Amino acid sequence: MATPKPDYQGGKAYGERLEMLGKKLSSINEEFLNDTGYSEVEDLEANLEQYKEKFMEFDLDQNLEIDIMSMKRMMEKLGKTKTHLEIQKMIKEVDTTGSGTINYREFVLMMLGGKSTILKLILFFENLGHTPEAKTGIPPKRALDSLP
Repeated sequence: MATPKPDYQGGKAYGERLEMLGKKLSSINEEFLNDTGYSEVEDLEANLEQYKEKFMEFDLDQNLEIDIMSMKRMMEKLGKTKTHLEIQKMIKEVDTTGSGTINYREFVLMMLGGKSTILKLILFFENLGHTPEAKTGIPPKRALDSLP
């Protein structure tokens, strides 16, 4: 008698889903890279990649939108606990479609735009708080001519 298979997908399906979502966000990034309105933004490609990673980290249900519960968990993770009303106000500042959520395009527009929203400030200062990881292990060998 064969053992019945479980109803859920394993790690492979999850990885494939993340890859598909990453490709969708990368295509939106390409639109911003090709838009002449953003050609003067310093390190645009690197910034967009960071925004994509941050968005995917906080899009907990992977529907390409940050809803109120995802935002609440994000704020708690950043140590900036907010009430539902405060979070609704933060979302409303960024939400241009009136959906009550923040999609990736709105997220990037917020991060690249000149308008200072509460969410943008929190994410900006959260990035400043992280110091780069210190290199560990044996340092590489150096030649005498590389010394100052």
